[in-house]
Amino acid sequence: MSLSLRTALLCAGLLALAACQPKSAEAPAAASAPAANAAQLAELQQGVDQVLARYRQMIVLMDGEAALPPAERRAVTGVGQLIFHEMREATEKLWRLSAAHQDPALVAALAQVLDRIESEPSWFDADRLAFKDYLGRIAEQYSGAQSLAALKLAKRANEDLAVLAEVEQAYERELKDAFGRFGNKRGIELKREKWSDYVAKLRSLYSREQILRDYATIVPYASAAPSAAKQAATSSTPPRELFGEDLPPKTVLLTFDDGPHGRYTDEILEILKRYQASAVFFQLGQNLGKLDAKGQVQPGPGSQVAQRVLAAGHQLANHSFTHGLMSKFEQTKVREEAANTEALLDKAGRQGQALFRFPYGARNEAALATVEALKLRSMMWNVDSLDWSDPIPKSIAARVLGELDKRQRGIVLFHDIHARTVQALPLVLDQLSAEGYRFASWKDGRIVTADAAAPAPMPTAGTSLYRDSHALIVGIDQYAKWPRLAHAARDARAMRETLEARFGFRPENITMLLDGEATRANILRALNDKLGDASKVKRDDRVLVFFAGHGSTRRLPSGREIGYVIPVDASQDDLQTDAIAMPQLQEVAESLSAKHALFVIDACYSGLGLTRGGAANFARDNSRRIGRQMMTAGGADQQVADDGPGGHSVFTWTLLQALSGKADLNGDGLITGTELAAYVAPAVSAIAHQTPAFGSLPGSEGGEFVFELPVVEQALSGESGQLDAAASRLAKRIDDVAAPQAAASAVKVTITGLDGREQSLSTSTAKVDPGSRVAAQRANDRGLQLYKERRYDEAEAAFVEALKLQPAFALAANNLGFIYYKRGKPAEAARWYEKAIAMDGSRALAWLNLGDARLQAGDDAKALEAYKTFVGLSPKHGRAAELQAFIAEPDAAHRPKPPL
Repeated sequence: MSLSLRTALLCAGLLALAACQPKSAEAPAAASAPAANAAQLAELQQGVDQVLARYRQMIVLMDGEAALPPAERRAVTGVGQLIFHEMREATEKLWRLSAAHQDPALVAALAQVLDRIESEPSWFDADRLAFKDYLGRIAEQYSGAQSLAALKLAKRANEDLAVLAEVEQAYERELKDAFGRFGNKRGIELKREKWSDYVAKLRSLYSREQILRDYATIVPYASAAPSAAKQAATSSTPPRELFGEDLPPKTVLLTFDDGPHGRYTDEILEILKRYQASAVFFQLGQNLGKLDAKGQVQPGPGSQVAQRVLAAGHQLANHSFTHGLMSKFEQTKVREEAANTEALLDKAGRQGQALFRFPYGARNEAALATVEALKLRSMMWNVDSLDWSDPIPKSIAARVLGELDKRQRGIVLFHDIHARTVQALPLVLDQLSAEGYRFASWKDGRIVTADAAAPAPMPTAGTSLYRDSHALIVGIDQYAKWPRLAHAARDARAMRETLEARFGFRPENITMLLDGEATRANILRALNDKLGDASKVKRDDRVLVFFAGHGSTRRLPSGREIGYVIPVDASQDDLQTDAIAMPQLQEVAESLSAKHALFVIDACYSGLGLTRGGAANFARDNSRRIGRQMMTAGGADQQVADDGPGGHSVFTWTLLQALSGKADLNGDGLITGTELAAYVAPAVSAIAHQTPAFGSLPGSEGGEFVFELPVVEQALSGESGQLDAAASRLAKRIDDVAAPQAAASAVKVTITGLDGREQSLSTSTAKVDPGSRVAAQRANDRGLQLYKERRYDEAEAAFVEALKLQPAFALAANNLGFIYYKRGKPAEAARWYEKAIAMDGSRALAWLNLGDARLQAGDDAKALEAYKTFVGLSPKHGRAAELQAFIAEPDAAHRPKPPL
């Protein structure tokens, strides 16, 4: 008699006995039933949530996977296996919390858990399939309990399993294409939604792309993926590994991973015996037993199951000890995982040439070489049953048969840890036998029938456009005869820092005059003697003049207006003598020998009477054209807004934002003077009562001053600075003004010209394709700026774009991980940090970030290992002392407090 039948009869007998008792006798029992422990119940319900979340993610991820392009299909399958093992671990944890059937409070808590599994109104029928194995264990283990409450729990679990069988049958009828291929009861009440409706509902909760991203996986653009030839080379059977493509026609080798299992492995052995089919069982060391501190093998119950596999004529093989992602392990860890499992397999009686299968199929050259050094041969597969993700046995069978119909041969991957595999296997073997397939085996080291090169450095965003760069920076707050300003000197310092750090201006080529230094004589001397010195400023150079201070306008008797910039020593009643008129700046501009000059005046005035700026675009012949351009902060009747973020004027702050890369409207890595004005003018007008002006000065021949955007090698970490909340909101507001323009084929804005008249300014935004590497770098740079502005969703999208363009971009992987960390998702962050380290293990900050993420996730041991590597790579870092103290004494008192 089967266990399930005995259980059913036992429950029926108990119910009959209970029915004979007077009703009055039942009431006191119910009244005295122990209450559920609140903490136990909360932990159980949390476990239920974790199992269901992983199950739903797997459904969304795997739905329609057969129709996906190869690269995406591989990514989906790899992540799906990770999620499956997380679901399995969550189910095991839930069972461990549920196993003490002698605890009355736990039994009461489990009754509420079953209430939820049976009748949670927000769940769908198919959701409950996630708990089939769990309910089976409740039914089996609790059927031997001593208390009536526990026996009733077993009865309920059996009833629920019967209803779940109905759910499966309903979906088997409806779901031949599931996964892209193919009455009222006491407990669960069927709603009978269609599978397509179920998947549609899950897609409102999860997306495939987001699931992949959470598991540090991004499918690259086709142009960034390996060439077809390279894919063919890697997917065909290399001599070092076995895939099954070279098997004779109509030949299959059956393989089963992740066992041994105390129940399902034996059931599979019975099925294989019935069909006279051989198989290879890839087993986990932790399921076979353990090794003590001296390295002595201590077999566990699983070792007896393994011996039964051998006795049935099948082969045992190595699937690692813990089912870890071995492509991320150090070689010593790979060796330990493989060697310990080998010892346990040998103890179980395994003989012959040993095979190894990497968990998830994840391996690299170092890991492969390590297992080969242990005399292990790698065996992969070319037909995946997906029994780890598909809950419907008939769907699993249909998938395997469909793949074999196309390939006509192969190594088939199953798992001997699922009830659904036990149900699907006879369906597969029936059909293969009918079609004349032969089942191969592994004997005498053969199947018997009947790194990539390191990525090239990321290039800079373009070539050098100028021989050298020169600047005059003026900032005046401390006026003696004019109202004092608050932020001009700070604006000047920020502009100097930007020119040096971002655009390669050499410090010795920048003259900065602040406050008392910025007299009329000193400003004119710098303009004429330094910038006008043809022995220093050459034809292929550029010159930038930035002035932050007061500006004024004087109306001439003729009615014409003249604008002035106000030096620190100027009086208010004699502008002609004390100030610097715009015509003087015009003369300076015309006398410069530099190819391009840009005057940026953060002051308000108008009426310069200069030539109108045209719709110039950067072109190849820009280097042959003289360019003299000017941008001012506003008009004569306006005041400069001196209260922008970070202690800057609104104009200068917006200018700095533009120079961060936002004014590169066509994505070519260059910001022209026209692009700068097209971004800054409407943005400033939208947030302040001033209208910036822009135009070309006399002598200009249509050339454009150009800022070449640099490569930013910043790795985000806890020390990375951000704007405050107000500045972040303002940045978003400015971008909202600019976004509609950038989305068009050309930016067309109306701004004030230098003569005070309105003019139409136009510049192309047609995107330039600089190649995937440069585009990836720019996407990463954009993400850094968005992170700085606390715009995490947009920053994430930018880093994802960088990785789609350049899959091996370690810096972008680290930065994406830090976005997850900032959102309070340390486990997901750690996956990205590990990926960044796998791409480039010398990135110290990635190790630091990994340590912080592991610490935040409560895994102090792994955090400690990451910190050790970081301190070794960067012993003088500001946090090194704190981390060294934790490494020396890893206790609560020395536990680091990572910045968030």
